[in-house]
Amino acid sequence: MESDNVENSMTRLSTMGPQAPPDVSASRRSHTNKDVTKGVPTAVVYSEGNFGQVDGKTANGLVRHSQAYRILSVIDGRLEGRDSGQVLDKVSNGIPILEDLEAAVAHEVHIPDTLIYGMAPSTGRLSPADRSVVLNAIGLGMNIVSGLHEYLCDDTEIANAASVRNVTIRDIRKPKPSKDMRLFDGSVAGVKALRIAVLGTDCAIGKRTTATVLAQALNASGINTVLVGTGQTGLMQGAKYGIAMDAVPPQFCCGELEGAIVGASEAEQPDVILIEGQGALSHPAFCTSAFILRGSQPDAVILQHAPKRAHRCDFPNMPMPSAASEIALIEAFADTKVIGITLNHEGMTEVEITESIAAQSHKLGLPVTDALARPVAHLHAMVVAAYPGLMQRSPVAAI
Repeated sequence: MESDNVENSMTRLSTMGPQAPPDVSASRRSHTNKDVTKGVPTAVVYSEGNFGQVDGKTANGLVRHSQAYRILSVIDGRLEGRDSGQVLDKVSNGIPILEDLEAAVAHEVHIPDTLIYGMAPSTGRLSPADRSVVLNAIGLGMNIVSGLHEYLCDDTEIANAASVRNVTIRDIRKPKPSKDMRLFDGSVAGVKALRIAVLGTDCAIGKRTTATVLAQALNASGINTVLVGTGQTGLMQGAKYGIAMDAVPPQFCCGELEGAIVGASEAEQPDVILIEGQGALSHPAFCTSAFILRGSQPDAVILQHAPKRAHRCDFPNMPMPSAASEIALIEAFADTKVIGITLNHEGMTEVEITESIAAQSHKLGLPVTDALARPVAHLHAMVVAAYPGLMQRSPVAAI
């Protein structure tokens, strides 16, 4: 892990690698709420104009699941006053969407500990409006967490402001020095746990959400499961093992992922290791799926697909592939097998979800479900059907 310190005794600008736990400024511990004293910082997620959309995937993921932070609210003036769970999944979660940072701070008894930049714009950079929000949050004494390719701790204006206020900036995607990175050595072959990669037919299609739901379901049934994160959102959520793969130089991607998997295996002795997918193997803009397949050497793959998505994210002239073509490509590229399909139900009615599950299952000869719109038991059953021996190891009955 790398840590850069500005030469000021009151400054703590964190450039820790993504496996580092979130930090909270000591100067603020005395007046934050009881959740922080227990080691769970509070956070507001900034997602102006994008919550519930593709580019708001980080905010979407944090609202659905977060171990590292207690999410207090989401900032998106378009949806002010609505419940974030209702916007995402039509199920209230008590996390309100507020107009701006001022409203988010006024909503709480104590100033929230952290502002999380909850968007993944295609530019990977802050807009002028976003910069103002970040600077205002720092001025209030809030720590900053960002998954952008633009490292905020290297920004002079932001770094100086953080120095004055003694707050932490955590750049999730800032990698450790290449001299400390790991090359692939084949040791993943010695991992005894079943390895399942959750891949997709596009980026921002729900791979992380499906992997998270599946990990929870398997653990609930007594099948010891570890999720290895490969992107900024999973690491923000609190994934104990993983790397931000698209921030690692290509020659080290397979080795760094292998190291995370081997580390998880040695420390946790799991029955199953789930690997979060990135991009799509067929997508010409991304190489991450190739590195994931090479570095993790998965025994199996679950494929996430959005039947109603007409074109790739941010590429309106690039049609979506079919699930069948992606399966053929994955199985030709790697010594693995696709054991099931999970749907992203964007733009679909309940009837269309049901019809698509039946049609895809019939066409592909594989189990198909939706991790959010259908009972989690269906997702659990998909894995157990492919590997029935897992339940023989499990002392707990059904989930």
